[in-house]
Amino acid sequence: MFCRNCGHQMDNAAAVCVNCGVAAGQGTNFCPNCGTPSAPGATFCTQCGVALPQPIPAGQQKSKLVAGLLGIFLGGWGVHNFYLGYTGKAIAQILLTFCFGAGAVWGFIEGILILTGNINKDANGIPLKE
Repeated sequence: MFCRNCGHQMDNAAAVCVNCGVAAGQGTNFCPNCGTPSAPGATFCTQCGVALPQPIPAGQQKSKLVAGLLGIFLGGWGVHNFYLGYTGKAIAQILLTFCFGAGAVWGFIEGILILTGNINKDANGIPLKE
């Protein structure tokens, strides 16, 4: 593995780069697979073809705690799924709650799954922040 910040070769189990001190996986300047410099915003390494991790835009990450609590307390109305961007699933929960009253159990379970980390991404694939 190579440091994404400085391109220095790192041990695969390293938490930080010993060359520059940046956390493993952080940075956008070098390919983590081969260490080749990468252009800003590049999605693939031009040397080895590996997909480059993309930085998460500021303000785009949703809160795991908020989503979990919304699921537990308002899950029957799909509020947590609206929050995470799963509109279709949220509408299905509303219909189940309105017609049969069963959406609340589904929402409660999803709230627990969110808080335990089993559901850990929003509808856009962006990881939930702690």
